[in-house]
Parts: sequence; structure tokens; C-alpha cells
Amino acid sequence: MQNRPLVHVTQSAGVLSFTLDNPDAGNEITGAMFETMLDALAAHGDSPGARVLRIRARGPAFCTGRERSGVDASSIHTEVRRLIALKKALRATSMITIAEVHGDAHGFGMGLAMLCDFTLVASNAGLAFPEMRKGLPPAAIMAYLTRFGGVKQTFPLVLFGEAFTPAQALAAGLISEVCRPEELTARAEALADRILSLDADGARHCKAFFRDAQDATPDANFRLASEMLVVDSLRLRDAARR
Repeated sequence: MQNRPLVHVTQSAGVLSFTLDNPDAGNEITGAMFETMLDALAAHGDSPGARVLRIRARGPAFCTGRERSGVDASSIHTEVRRLIALKKALRATSMITIAEVHGDAHGFGMGLAMLCDFTLVASNAGLAFPEMRKGLPPAAIMAYLTRFGGVKQTFPLVLFGEAFTPAQALAAGLISEVCRPEELTARAEALADRILSLDADGARHCKAFFRDAQDATPDANFRLASEMLVVDSLRLRDAARR
């Protein structure tokens, strides 16, 4: 049987799309899928033609985790390095990212969706961090989980591994919006259009500031704000004179 791609990468009108297509395995991310997405982010991440990244999936589930094929310390380290590399690349890209969670998102799938700038979730999707049910703390998710939700809200979700609803995720600050299932794609498309209507450099700078401000002190953020206001003010003045 001929191998087929398990993630499709397409680009059109300023939008780069990753479509997960491993439905028989609940769209678990395989090693090859990680590599495909990392290569695409490296190739398109700073391209002026790609301003929005949409992450979607085919089949009933959005993503129910990742493939775990490591059998020793070396191979497990390789898997972990790859998954962390994808998360770091997703956070670092200048593209504004949209996750379209039409179905279940568990473990790595939920962590991946949360890392996007906008996380749109269908109201009938099932969400969970189930790793602790097998005794494995999901450390790669815990590393950034409290940036989105408070400890009192998120610790029980991880510790007990129980399913939670999109409404609960929204209240905890883990997602951006709960959508009717039939409206999810239209909402994502409308959001992408709104982003593309913005000044391209301004949108990139806005995302970069929010990202960097999370890791810096208020004083450092004020210094960064001063520099950014000067740069963007001059850029817009020069553009108006042309």
C-alpha cells in the first residue's frame, strides 16, 4: 500500500494550513507528522506571504495525543526533543495561529491547541489531559499550562485526568471561544480574514510583544514598549508619506 501523508500542508492567500489526517489513530501525531510540521514552520515561519497558520484535522477527533514508540532513554529523549521543538516553533512563529478543534483533543492534542494564539473549540468536543491515569505527569504541557489558567483551575485537570467540557476550558482561560460545531470553520475563516486585514508588520510586532512580555519583568516590558512605539510610529509615518 502506498504511504500517504498524515498531515497536509497547504498555503493560499496568506494562510498556511496544517491538516492532521491520521483518523484511524485518533489523529495522534507520529514522528513523521512532527517532522513535516517542523519543516513547514522553518520554511514559512518568517515568510511575508504566510501571515496566518490554521491547524485543523480530518476525522472525528482533532488530536488525541502523540505516538509513543520510544523503547529506551535515547529514543524517548528523541521523541521529547521533537515534540518540544514543535511547541517552541509554534510559539516563536511570527504567524498568528488558529487551532480549529472540531472534535476530541486529549493530552498533546489539547496542549497543541492551547499554544495557538486563538483556540476555537466546537461545543461537542471532549477535552482531557489523561496522562496521569497511566501514572505519567504531562510535563511538556505543565511547563506552560499555568500561563493560560490558574493553578487552582488547572492542577485538578492534570492530576485526575478527567474529561472536561469546552465551557470549562473557556472559564479556566485555556481556550478562546466555544463554537457551534456547524459554525466552527466559518468562525475560523472570518478570524483569519480579520487578521489578514490588519497591517502585517503591526500584527507581527503585536504578537511578538505579547510573547516576549510573558518572560520579562515589567521594567523590561516598558523598555521594549518604548522601542516598539518608536519603530512602528516611524514605519507608519513613512508609509503615509509614500
